[in-house]
Amino acid sequence: MPREIPSSLWVSALLRRASGAGAFATIVHRGDEDRGDVLVKVMRARGEASLYAPAFNPEGPSEFERLAPGDEAGVDDLIGKRLKADRDLWVIEIEDREGRHFLTEKVRAG
Repeated sequence: MPREIPSSLWVSALLRRASGAGAFATIVHRGDEDRGDVLVKVMRARGEASLYAPAFNPEGPSEFERLAPGDEAGVDDLIGKRLKADRDLWVIEIEDREGRHFLTEKVRAG
């Protein structure tokens, strides 16, 4: 996510995009209003889940990386570990039958 935009505003825009497309999106953990990174958990039917996190890219535009496709329990474990290390993180959960993440940034396969 672009660093010049406060995290809370970026999250609000993501929630609106998801909702506008018919998906359900919610804030699971509220991080730092201005500078917190964002994890995006995407749930599909049958307990399938994916996790997207900011990717390290010091020279270019913001990018995300798909970290953990798999089951919801595995994704939740990874989120828990990340939250223990960084309480400023935002965690957004999107439930979408098609598995869309609604990120406008480039997404790398992990």
